[in-house]
Amino acid sequence: MRDKQPWIDYCLTLPGAYEDYPFDDPDWTILRRQGNRKIFAMLFHLQGRLCLNLKCDPMQADFWRRVYQGRVVPGYHMNKVHWNTVYLDAGLEAETVHEMIVHSYELICPKRKTNTK
Repeated sequence: MRDKQPWIDYCLTLPGAYEDYPFDDPDWTILRRQGNRKIFAMLFHLQGRLCLNLKCDPMQADFWRRVYQGRVVPGYHMNKVHWNTVYLDAGLEAETVHEMIVHSYELICPKRKTNTK
Protein backbone atom coordinates (compact mmCIF):
# COMPACT_ATOMS: atom_id res chain seq x y z
CA MET A 1 0.00 0.00 0.00
CA ARG A 2 1.56 3.29 -1.11
CA ASP A 3 -1.23 5.59 0.15
CA LYS A 4 -0.54 7.27 3.48
CA GLN A 5 -4.07 8.57 4.04
CA PRO A 6 -5.63 5.42 5.58
CA TRP A 7 -2.79 5.31 8.14
CA ILE A 8 -3.09 9.02 8.88
CA ASP A 9 -6.85 8.60 9.30
CA TYR A 10 -6.32 5.74 11.77
CA CYS A 11 -3.79 7.75 13.81
CA LEU A 12 -6.23 10.67 13.94
CA THR A 13 -8.79 8.45 15.72
CA LEU A 14 -6.57 8.51 18.82
CA PRO A 15 -7.50 11.21 21.37
CA GLY A 16 -5.79 14.53 20.69
CA ALA A 17 -3.84 13.29 17.68
CA TYR A 18 -3.06 15.72 14.89
CA GLU A 19 -1.00 15.91 11.67
CA ASP A 20 2.10 18.05 11.36
CA TYR A 21 4.50 18.79 8.48
CA PRO A 22 7.53 20.41 10.18
CA PHE A 23 10.18 19.38 7.63
CA ASP A 24 11.13 20.84 4.27
CA ASP A 25 10.10 17.50 2.74
CA PRO A 26 6.27 17.39 2.48
CA ASP A 27 6.44 13.59 2.10
CA TRP A 28 7.05 13.29 5.85
CA THR A 29 3.76 13.28 7.78
CA ILE A 30 4.25 13.57 11.53
CA LEU A 31 1.51 12.52 13.97
CA ARG A 32 1.60 14.17 17.38
CA ARG A 33 -0.52 14.37 20.49
CA GLN A 34 -1.98 17.71 21.50
CA GLY A 35 -0.88 18.97 24.87
CA ASN A 36 2.66 17.66 24.90
CA ARG A 37 3.18 17.79 21.09
CA LYS A 38 5.15 14.54 21.28
CA ILE A 39 5.54 12.48 18.12
CA PHE A 40 4.10 8.97 18.05
CA ALA A 41 4.17 8.23 14.31
CA MET A 42 5.96 9.35 11.15
CA LEU A 43 4.85 8.34 7.67
CA PHE A 44 7.22 8.67 4.71
CA HIS A 45 8.44 6.95 1.56
CA LEU A 46 11.89 5.38 1.50
CA GLN A 47 13.22 4.03 -1.77
CA GLY A 48 9.66 3.83 -3.11
CA ARG A 49 8.31 2.02 -0.05
CA LEU A 50 5.76 3.42 2.41
CA CYS A 51 7.23 3.40 5.92
CA LEU A 52 5.95 4.16 9.38
CA ASN A 53 8.26 5.08 12.26
CA LEU A 54 6.79 4.26 15.66
CA LYS A 55 8.04 4.75 19.21
CA CYS A 56 8.40 1.46 21.07
CA ASP A 57 9.36 0.00 24.41
CA PRO A 58 12.82 -1.56 23.82
CA MET A 59 11.77 -5.12 24.69
CA GLN A 60 8.64 -4.86 22.54
CA ALA A 61 10.68 -3.31 19.70
CA ASP A 62 13.05 -6.27 19.73
CA PHE A 63 10.15 -8.74 19.84
CA TRP A 64 8.43 -7.20 16.81
CA ARG A 65 11.73 -7.06 14.88
CA ARG A 66 12.22 -10.79 15.47
CA VAL A 67 8.64 -11.84 14.74
CA TYR A 68 8.30 -9.62 11.65
CA GLN A 69 11.88 -9.91 10.41
CA GLY A 70 12.54 -7.67 7.43
CA ARG A 71 9.14 -5.99 7.83
CA VAL A 72 9.88 -4.24 11.15
CA VAL A 73 13.40 -2.87 11.53
CA PRO A 74 15.24 -0.39 13.77
CA GLY A 75 13.91 3.14 13.25
CA TYR A 76 15.10 4.98 10.15
CA HIS A 77 16.80 8.25 11.23
CA MET A 78 15.70 7.56 14.82
CA ASN A 79 17.03 6.08 18.06
CA LYS A 80 17.42 2.39 17.14
CA VAL A 81 16.47 1.21 20.65
CA HIS A 82 13.23 3.17 21.07
CA TRP A 83 11.90 3.41 17.49
CA ASN A 84 10.92 0.91 14.82
CA THR A 85 10.33 1.39 11.12
CA VAL A 86 7.44 -0.66 9.74
CA TYR A 87 7.34 -1.35 5.99
CA LEU A 88 3.66 -0.94 5.23
CA ASP A 89 3.92 -2.77 1.90
CA ALA A 90 5.38 -5.91 3.48
CA GLY A 91 2.15 -7.82 4.10
CA LEU A 92 1.53 -7.06 7.78
CA GLU A 93 -2.10 -7.22 8.84
CA ALA A 94 -3.66 -3.81 9.46
CA GLU A 95 -4.67 -4.95 12.96
CA THR A 96 -1.02 -5.68 13.79
CA VAL A 97 0.07 -2.23 12.60
CA HIS A 98 -2.83 -0.66 14.53
CA GLU A 99 -1.58 -2.41 17.68
CA MET A 100 1.90 -0.97 17.08
CA ILE A 101 0.47 2.53 16.54
CA VAL A 102 -1.55 2.37 19.77
CA HIS A 103 1.54 1.13 21.65
CA SER A 104 3.51 4.11 20.35
CA TYR A 105 0.73 6.54 21.21
CA GLU A 106 0.41 5.20 24.76
CA LEU A 107 4.15 5.68 25.33
CA ILE A 108 3.91 9.43 24.67
CA CYS A 109 0.80 10.05 26.76
CA PRO A 110 1.37 11.73 30.13
CA LYS A 111 1.78 9.26 32.94
CA ARG A 112 -0.94 9.35 35.56
CA LYS A 113 0.22 9.90 39.09
CA THR A 114 -0.82 7.23 41.53
CA ASN A 115 -1.88 8.03 45.05
CA THR A 116 0.55 6.34 47.41
CA LYS A 117 -0.19 6.71 51.09
